[in-house]
Amino acid sequence: MKIGEKVRFLNEVGGGTISGFQGKDIVMVQDDDGFDIPMLRSQVVVIETNENNFERPQAPTSKPGSAPHSPKAPAAADKHPHTSPAKSAAEGERPYMDFADDEAEDERPVTFRPKPKERKNGEQLNIFLAFIPENARELTSTRFEAHVINDSNYFLSLIIASRKNASWQARWQATLEPNTKMLVESFERSQLNDMEYLCIQGFAWKQDKTYMLQPAVNVQLRIDLPKFYKLHVFQKSPFFREPALIYDIVRDGKPIHQVFVDAEEVLSAITQPKEETMPKETPKQSKPNAPRDKDVLEVDLHISALLDNTAGLSNSVLLNTQLTEFRTIMERNIKKKGQRIVFIHGKGEGVLRNAIIKELQHRYRNCTYQDASFREYGFGATLVTIG
Repeated sequence: MKIGEKVRFLNEVGGGTISGFQGKDIVMVQDDDGFDIPMLRSQVVVIETNENNFERPQAPTSKPGSAPHSPKAPAAADKHPHTSPAKSAAEGERPYMDFADDEAEDERPVTFRPKPKERKNGEQLNIFLAFIPENARELTSTRFEAHVINDSNYFLSLIIASRKNASWQARWQATLEPNTKMLVESFERSQLNDMEYLCIQGFAWKQDKTYMLQPAVNVQLRIDLPKFYKLHVFQKSPFFREPALIYDIVRDGKPIHQVFVDAEEVLSAITQPKEETMPKETPKQSKPNAPRDKDVLEVDLHISALLDNTAGLSNSVLLNTQLTEFRTIMERNIKKKGQRIVFIHGKGEGVLRNAIIKELQHRYRNCTYQDASFREYGFGATLVTIG
């Protein structure tokens, strides 16, 4: 576009002559009454004109008795920047087309889609769920974002649901392209309780090529709510610039399975006879009244030692916080055969103690356990030996 060219408006009736420009995007159009009208450059189109700047007819017409139309275009039209195909091709621009042609072009079906990028180590299925605070400096009041990550060469169709009473409610569903991530939702801290228990289901495939079948995804995940109150749990990752709390859904083709401990179930378990909650065989350990061993690792599971503030947290959340700390210590020392760990849980009603025993019986079957030294800990500790 240049000053002096005739233009018409795309989405409005009218037009005029270009009288100037304001910045890169605004065109000043002078109408027939001499008024300058500012218009976006994208909202005006140049009218094809001859060397005298008069509008040239769009199609040749012939009348009876008139001379036939010459097929040769005027010399000035070849010089027009919008009508010269040679100049357009040289400058990388498209030759001038009527607006109706643009609409017809937009309505054409898309027949080409670029192939998704695959990477060398992406043939194993890896799916993650990530949480990012929008403002890490205001962790107690900020909103959070949930993202799902497809770290594989497969397309993924996923659905995420949250548990509501005894049933489930779908929160999000979509299809992810290979090696991409997608925003699931943004939520307030007050909505955390609704997301404690999540279920991720889906399946993987490849488009327009053969592939190895992958197992269907059906993972139930418990979100550790107290972690959202701790800044250090949000760590750097290869997926985000911001620190994130990341949960594994599928790791190297294997879905993750968590062991859930329900507080009400534990309460009902402690009302049963003692021999039913204790193992049938108790391994031989050191005498209860033996002096404290320096090689024994002590872990305090009292909630006051784990959290600075427990306001607004339910008993179920508090119990799961203590069990998470128990699992973390166990996983950290699981390869140290013979390592002895004393978990100090207190006496209370025995809820935490029975939950720990249940974890040992189901998840850590190779480890042995017994009551810790009564002289040192009373009835409030359990001694675990890594097997």
